[in-house]
Amino acid sequence: MNTTRSGRPALTRPDGTQLRVLVVDDDPDLAEVLTGALRYEGWNVRAAADGASALAAARELLPDAVVLDVMLPDTDGFAVLRSLHRVKPDVCVLFLTARDAVEDRIAGITAGGDDYVTKPFSLEEVVARLRGLLRRAGMARQQEEGPRLVVGSLTMDEEAREVTREGELIELSPTEFELLRFLMRNPRRVLSKAQILDRVWSYDFGGRAHVVELYISYLRKKVDAGREPMIHTVRGAGYVLKPAAG
Repeated sequence: MNTTRSGRPALTRPDGTQLRVLVVDDDPDLAEVLTGALRYEGWNVRAAADGASALAAARELLPDAVVLDVMLPDTDGFAVLRSLHRVKPDVCVLFLTARDAVEDRIAGITAGGDDYVTKPFSLEEVVARLRGLLRRAGMARQQEEGPRLVVGSLTMDEEAREVTREGELIELSPTEFELLRFLMRNPRRVLSKAQILDRVWSYDFGGRAHVVELYISYLRKKVDAGREPMIHTVRGAGYVLKPAAG
């Protein structure tokens, strides 16, 4: 197995080329440190100091992931994210924010961000979060995974990263896909929020269980919309996926 200079298993794009990451922060010292740490992972990394230059760099680089500061000199990270999604809809976004309010965290996720870290943070934390996001986006194959999962009328092709219910294609974000995959790998088993955070987000989120609730609600709108529900809440215990009644 190839490893990075840090000793971690190397991650590449599916075609074997370098992962492409854009760092957007107006603090030059912080941007330099982040860029260096991510290059240490063997990735192709570029930095930008404001929203306008970030979008210009994104059009050229077409990044797989973006480390995005919420507060920028010419705009905010949420506006940049909306523009980034027009350039590359499947880009993974990790927000950096000095604000610790739950409302700000949820705003970032609702805007389409995949994860966030609050300043001050460790470089190890940022790298761990990004590696988790990129794995969930299918940038690295996991050998233990099988190609196809089926629960009732719900089918997941893990290699093609396609999900259908009753033959109808369901479009999912990378994080939604990984959450559904965990549920489908454990049908009829009640999974706690802590278990889901540990498996899906690949990091100890502490008291951030509301992120699970948010993504469960997203999945329900896509998987269960207009159909008999398959995703159920077990009060005080967690969530369970099972075939629809009837």
